[in-house]
Parts: sequence; structure tokens; C-alpha cells
Amino acid sequence: MDRWKERRRIVPSQGAALAVFEYGPDPAPGIPTLLLVHGYPDDHRVYVPLIRELAATCHVIAYDTRNAGSSSVTGGHGSFVLQALVDDLYAVLAATQASPVHLVGHDWGSIQAWAAVQDPRAAGRISRFTSVSGPDLRHFSWWMRQGVRHPRGWAQLLGQLRRSLYVAFFQIPLLPEAFWRFFLTGWYERAAGRTVGNDPIRGLALYRANFHIERQPPLPVSIPVHVVVPVKDPFLSPRLIDGLENWVSKLTVTKVNAGHWWPETHTSDFATLLQQEHDNDGDIDRVKTG
Repeated sequence: MDRWKERRRIVPSQGAALAVFEYGPDPAPGIPTLLLVHGYPDDHRVYVPLIRELAATCHVIAYDTRNAGSSSVTGGHGSFVLQALVDDLYAVLAATQASPVHLVGHDWGSIQAWAAVQDPRAAGRISRFTSVSGPDLRHFSWWMRQGVRHPRGWAQLLGQLRRSLYVAFFQIPLLPEAFWRFFLTGWYERAAGRTVGNDPIRGLALYRANFHIERQPPLPVSIPVHVVVPVKDPFLSPRLIDGLENWVSKLTVTKVNAGHWWPETHTSDFATLLQQEHDNDGDIDRVKTG
């Protein structure tokens, strides 16, 4: 059987039609299922090299979020709020009858995955979560408030605010679209080695719909969570993991000497890490850095 062969379907969600792709063997006892959620400005193809390495032994599901790729939306601005993205994720789980899954998120895929694992629907549906370069927005807000309150954290806070300036830039009407159309898209496609089409412009709605500050505290997360921290990430401070252990009871933190797109630039390392997580199930009550 050709484990790489792609199976595609369209999954309806509220205000969206999601392109969902499956690879590898069918779900069965002893066959782990991974759900991969991409970030901005990508679609599921950012994971293609990783899928090729995993599909021999894992059932892999990936999808284009409602901001990207072959997925489409029927709603307006509000259709991109975080809760809609979480509902999409659960629509994919329901349509593929995948349970429980190892959830893997990068960038905005990780942001929505953090919200998904704090959703009541996670019980019995998500068995573990691996996060790369995408914070829990509730934890991010808590971390920012802690930085304001304690002078020792001001330097870290100012550093993250500087890294996040692009988010404010994305709020400006029309100008970000022009920059992507005339300058950034070509640069990004050359760096990534693949086309992204109109995904960067479509995905600006993510930032504009979720610019508000989340003030609710994070909810407890009891499943194993592995946070991979690329220490050369220009967008996120490595210190954003501080305090996560207050909410996540089974937390592993791994620091890697790489940039924001580590899942794509170090595919074999990422595949090995994910496979080791399944091999080491049961040895998870720890906080680890390395």
C-alpha cells in the first residue's frame, strides 16, 4: 500500500468549507493518529516533508484552515475569531472520526490548538499536544501582565513588544496587503521553496479578528503538552514559556537552536521528536528543558 497516497475531502464547518487531507495507514490499535494544524501564512503543505516521514507508521491528518489553501469561507470578518477556528478543528475531528489524536500546531496552528485543548470537547478526543512557535493567547496575556507588574520583567516585556510590532502593522487598512502583494510574497516563496498564492493576504483576517487582549486566565490542561521553543524565533521570546507549568500539569519544554519555521527547516528532527513522544508514553510527568 502506498502510505503517502493523499486522501482528500471537504468538511463543512460554520461559515467555512475545509479541505482535509489524510495520509498513512488507516486508524488501528497501535497506529498513532496525528492532527497537524499549520500557521500563517502557510497552508497544510508546510507539513508535506514531515508527513512523508511520518506516514509510514502514523495516520496523519492535515487541513487548510479557513484562512488558507483550498479552504473557503462564507462569513465575513467575524468568521476568523479564535472560537471559529477551534470549532473548525473539532469539525475535522468529527468528520474523520479520529479519536484520540496527537495534536500538533505551529504558529497560528498552535494558537488555536492551545484553545482547543482547553475546550470541554477535548476530553477523549485529544491525547497529547505538541506546540511550536505559537503561544496560548490567555497565557500570553497573563505573561504580559506579569511583566508589567514586576520591574525585573520589563526588559523581557519590551523585547516581546518589539517582536510583536508586525501585529500592529497588520491592523492598518490596505498597507499590509500591498506589502505582501508587491514585496513580501515573492521573498517568502523563494525562502520557503513553494508558492503561497493569496494565503498571506487572506490570513491577515486572523490578526484583525483577534487583536483584542484576552484577559481570562488559562484553564488547566491535564494532557501531556510538549512545547518546542526555537530560540532564534524573531517573533516570540523564549521566555514566553515562563509560568506555563501553572496551567499544564504534564509539561515538556525543548529548546532548539533554530528559527520560527523549525518544523520545515529541521523536518527530520521534528519527525524524530514526534515519534519519540509516542515511544515514551507514560514517562511524561516532568518539566524538561534541553
